[in-house]
Amino acid sequence: MIEIIAAVARWSQLTANLIVFGSCVFLAIIWQASNIQETPWMARLEKLFPWLAGITVIGLIGILATTTGDATGDVSDAWNPAAWIDVVKRTQIGHIWAAREFLAIVLLCAVIKMQGIERARWHYVLCAVLAALPLVAGTLMSHSSADEMSFEAIAPYAIHILLAGIWFGALPAFLLILLNLNKDIGRSATLAAVGYLQKFSAVALLAMILIMVTGVIVTGRLVDEKYHTLVSSPYGWLLDSKLVILTVILLIAYQARNHWLPKLTGMQNQERSDSVAHLNQWVRIEFALALVLVLVATILANTLPAKHTMIDNWPFPFRFSISAVWDDPDVEGQVWFGLALLTLGIATAWFAIRENTGGKTLKFLLPGAFGISSLALALPPLTIEAYPETYKKPTVPIDAISIVAGAQLFAEHCVACHGPQGKGTRPVADPDVRDPTDLLTQEHTAKYTVGNVYHQLSRGIPGTEMPGFADKLSEEERWDLINFLHAMSRGFDARLLGTMIVPETPVIGSPVFNYSASDGTSGNLKDFRLQKNVLMVLFAWPSAKDRFFQLAASYERIRDLNTEILAVPIHPLTDEQLQQITAIAPFPVVTEGWEEIKNAYWWFRRIRMVPDLSGKGMFPQHMEFLTDRFGYLRARWVAQFEGFGWQNVGALVSQVKQLNEEGEIMPPPGEHAH
Repeated sequence: MIEIIAAVARWSQLTANLIVFGSCVFLAIIWQASNIQETPWMARLEKLFPWLAGITVIGLIGILATTTGDATGDVSDAWNPAAWIDVVKRTQIGHIWAAREFLAIVLLCAVIKMQGIERARWHYVLCAVLAALPLVAGTLMSHSSADEMSFEAIAPYAIHILLAGIWFGALPAFLLILLNLNKDIGRSATLAAVGYLQKFSAVALLAMILIMVTGVIVTGRLVDEKYHTLVSSPYGWLLDSKLVILTVILLIAYQARNHWLPKLTGMQNQERSDSVAHLNQWVRIEFALALVLVLVATILANTLPAKHTMIDNWPFPFRFSISAVWDDPDVEGQVWFGLALLTLGIATAWFAIRENTGGKTLKFLLPGAFGISSLALALPPLTIEAYPETYKKPTVPIDAISIVAGAQLFAEHCVACHGPQGKGTRPVADPDVRDPTDLLTQEHTAKYTVGNVYHQLSRGIPGTEMPGFADKLSEEERWDLINFLHAMSRGFDARLLGTMIVPETPVIGSPVFNYSASDGTSGNLKDFRLQKNVLMVLFAWPSAKDRFFQLAASYERIRDLNTEILAVPIHPLTDEQLQQITAIAPFPVVTEGWEEIKNAYWWFRRIRMVPDLSGKGMFPQHMEFLTDRFGYLRARWVAQFEGFGWQNVGALVSQVKQLNEEGEIMPPPGEHAH
């Protein structure tokens, strides 16, 4: 029940606020002389303003009440003013609500004050500004601001709302003018009224174009490339419904602008009356649909965004993926040809409607045939198999502990077929059965999501000897194994790394880990994000002694460059060895968690000249990894194969300086494989 009340409160408040804003913008645009105040439609419209402003004030109180009940978890608090006041005092949402309510009360006072006075254009400009302020303040409670309270995040949504108000809020004025045209008001008054409608049409066209542009920007932030959620989540279904309603509204608006409005001038009275009645009927439908659109938009604004939605049960046996199939034969040609047909169909329909020629054949039948043909050509090549788990999100983060656990499971269950390094080294004699997949050197991330791999790992792969492990491994163990496969694949990609970073090109996320160090510090690799680069030194003692003296001598210089050094042993250290190291090293030496770190980063050992793809592989006795402050592995030195390398501290320092000059190119790596 409280959800229904909340939806009604949000919808009524937003609708009333938008109408006051849009109507005032419209009146400011069409204002020409004081005699406009004498028109009946103007008087009727202005009488609505105090009521609409009052609904805005009352609707915000309803929003506070229902928000309080939701925030406290006690529905009865929705009817408890003391609880409301507590929320207003103690929470950021309450502070924003108080600002919105204050601005709404100011708006109410302003529209009451405007009643009965001699008005000028600036009165409506001021009223529009006052009506815009509660709308803009409301965007501070949106999903856009919840993710990031910044101008870049909030501005597109605020502009989107204001543009919607310019279009939707002026529709009541449009309807009142049409009702006035049904009366015999004289030719000059008729032409003036038609002029107002044409001005609205021009402004509404520009507003609608910008609404769609800002809508794409806002949706892009809230979907964040998880486009599959548009057909598999409540947010997606609401957005789809909104787009369908908007499409119908656009069709009505197009007909009104290009067909009915031009007929209002130069007609006889009876013909004009019929045209006005026809236009009035369809604009009423447009306004009714707009009210539904605002309702859907308010529900959408309070629905979990697509990018945060977890799809554990994908409803379709297929999905579309350009990246997975684009390199397959003939795919590119079919897709481009299909898009060409679609463009031809749109162009045909546009020409026929614009020139009013060709009848239904050119306007609908031929474009429809082109559209269906384009879909039949372009979509099948982009279709790949999907499973209920295709978009399932991992429940285990991809960290060093999970990677090491997955490596142990791989050795126990998978090495016999896929080989110790995942190369799929054991061929199958039966020609009808596929050989084991090369998990190391073949790319799988485009065609196989982690959910797909989870499905195959759980249920097996038909046509192969790959069994299902759902009855042998727990869900957590299966995710550990998948995390290991991703680390192994990333490790193979890391062969392209060297002692020189590739500028502005972060690709490989550094596996995160927990640690405790000799100096009493402890934490997680993520603790350094957005603050410091990390030079991680995997070493064997005492062979690394000279390198430690070198790093110790340069430590202050490196720290001044916003970079920390973490030393990680690859063999157990005795107390005596640890004392020797700490006597030299002023930087932290990892004493707990070192084994997981070593075993996880072992997969990042390969270089181009030594691919190390057969057998168990070797472990270099000294490796250093440079992770930037955003969490990406940017450079690596394998002392055994890459010579002098970072023993020239000047070369290391130049790489760190280059990292410090870079901004955030892409968000830090996610905690889960994807």
